Amino acid sequence: MEKYKFWDIFQENADGALSPRQRINVNGVIFGPGVAFGPGVAFGGLNFHNYKNLDIAGEKQNDILVIKGFYQ
Repeated sequence: MEKYKFWDIFQENADGALSPRQRINVNGVIFGPGVAFGPGVAFGGLNFHNYKNLDIAGEKQNDILVIKGFYQ
């Protein structure tokens, strides 16, 4: 398991929505750049707006970052 900075994995768009900078897997849901989600929208059961600025626990599998959790 490795530690990743939130803003290395996600970007905040001009409208406040978040988008992944790379392909990620969250609880079996895979998505990547081009997907945007605003506050209150959950992907893979998580509202990523609740985790902004926290470090991410994850591991790379075939160029996809599998997000395992967040460091408080």
